[in-house]
Formats: sequence, structure tokens, C-alpha cells
Amino acid sequence: MGELRPSRRAAIQRMAAEYAGMTLVLAALVGLFSAMSDHFFTTATFSTLANRAADLTVIAVGMTFVLVVAGIDLSVGSVLALGGSVLGVAMAQWGWPMPAAAALCIVTGLAAGAVNGAITVAWAIPSFIVTLGMLEIARGGAYLVANERTQYIGDAIAGIGAPLAGIGVSPAFMIALAVVIIGQIVLTRTVFGRYMIAIGTNEQVVRLSGIDPRPIKAIVFMICGGLAGLGAVFQTSRLGAADPNAGIGLELSAIAAVVIGGTSLMGGRGSVINTFFGVLIIAVLEAGLNQLGVQEPAKRLITGAVIVVAVVADVYRQKLTRARS
Repeated sequence: MGELRPSRRAAIQRMAAEYAGMTLVLAALVGLFSAMSDHFFTTATFSTLANRAADLTVIAVGMTFVLVVAGIDLSVGSVLALGGSVLGVAMAQWGWPMPAAAALCIVTGLAAGAVNGAITVAWAIPSFIVTLGMLEIARGGAYLVANERTQYIGDAIAGIGAPLAGIGVSPAFMIALAVVIIGQIVLTRTVFGRYMIAIGTNEQVVRLSGIDPRPIKAIVFMICGGLAGLGAVFQTSRLGAADPNAGIGLELSAIAAVVIGGTSLMGGRGSVINTFFGVLIIAVLEAGLNQLGVQEPAKRLITGAVIVVAVVADVYRQKLTRARS
């Protein structure tokens, strides 16, 4: 037991240093945009920023799990659109109440994730290929379900995405925070989380130790799909409508947030809390550039540069960690 305490203390110190580093980056961005724009450092800006980040937050949590097991899910944006279309049709055309329609939306995401996971593990096909196919399947499904039209719902679902009086944040954002906390606990404090990390580190060793990694990986993809469905509920609530074109490029934003948060693209290491910091950094970057009137090409260039810098920093951090050990 005495030998474990120093290692545990070192792990806590390393985690605290990572959180401190992400906090400094976030504070630096807020300070930069506050100095460049008179309208950035306001309650309205931060309220809008938080409420718009709810859908990306829950999707990034699922993407963290997938990357930790050395996979990737390129279909989350299209699955969000499919789930949103199902939700919109259920409420606008079938007359379903919001809770039942939201549950159907999440189940749709779970089903898409289950298909991704089942095909990936059953035939040992790279998840990149499988989820690329699901990206097209789910997008086509969204168009078919919604008949290629936006489904307008209005106030019947607006309560989830509307800021609460006196708080300034929506129930969607508070649910997203709960998902982040639960995700971090699952990853760091449960047997399932340790299995995920072990699979991402060396799947062959896990298999030789008598643990079948296939059901664990399948569940991870299903979780990611379900959280994409939850993100569809949040986005539809915020917009008051379900658009079959929603979520285009969202998978790239989710991957960017996870990578900025320090999760390894090679698997075996990640933090849901740091992913949340990554989401906030992307949200602040987007809001600040919008307020400064930066054009879309320049915004893409800057955001891409931030992602590349984060990946390079992660490579050097891994080399430094191996050198110390």
C-alpha cells in the first residue's frame, strides 16, 4: 500500500496540472477577446456560449470514450440529424408529447451506435470505415424521415434549451454538465472505464488476459450514438425546429474538442473533464471570432491551427511522460 500512495499522489498532481493548463488557456482566450471586443465579457455572451455548447458537450463525451478505445466515430453529426428528424416528425406530425419523442430520438441514436459497434467488432473492420458509411446512411435517413423539410416544433420543446430565469443557463446545459461528471466517473472510477483504457492501450493484451474486448467496444459505440441522440434533443430544443441538414461537420468539432482536451488519438488515455475544457475553448474561440467579424475562411484556418497545435503539444507531452518514466 505504501508504494501505491506516491504513484497515486503523482497521478493527482499530473491531473491537477492538466486542469490548470486548460484553465489558463481558456482564461487567456477570454482575456484576449475581452480586450479586442467591448461586448465579449458580458453575462449575455457567456449565457449564450454555455447554452449553445450543450449538444457539442454530450457528443464530445461519447467521442472521448470512442477515442479512448482507439476508435473513431465520424457519424455523430448525421446521427444527430437523424435523431432530430425523428423527434421533429414525432412531435409535429404524429402529435407525440415531448418526453416520448425525446426518448425515441435517443433510442434512434442508440440504435445507430449499436450498428456501428456491432459491425466494427463482428468483422474487425476499422471504425473509421464503418462510421463513414453510417454518416451517409444516417444523413439519408434524416432526409427520408423529414421528407427533406425542416420540422418546426416551436415552444412545445423550447423549455429544455431556454435559459432559466435568474441562472442564465438552460436545463440542457445542466444535463450536459451532469453527463460530463458521470462520464468522468465512469472513465476513472469504474471497472468498465479501466477496461476501456486497457483496450485502447493494448487490445491484444486484454484479450490474452481473458477479457473479451468486443462487447465493451460495442457498448462504447452505442453510448456515443445515444449521446448524439441526446445532443439532437438539445439542439432541436434550442432552435425550436429539426433540420435534416443539422450537424454537418459536428463530428470534426467533437474530435477537435477531445483532442484539445488531451485525449490520445491512438487510444488508452483521455479525460472527460479536459474534453469539456476543449468544448469551452472551441465555443469561446467561435464566439470571439464572430464578435470580431472574422470571415468564415479565416475562422476555419484559425480553428484548424489550434487543433494542429494541440496535437503537436500532445505528442511532446507523451514523449516527456515516457522520458520521466
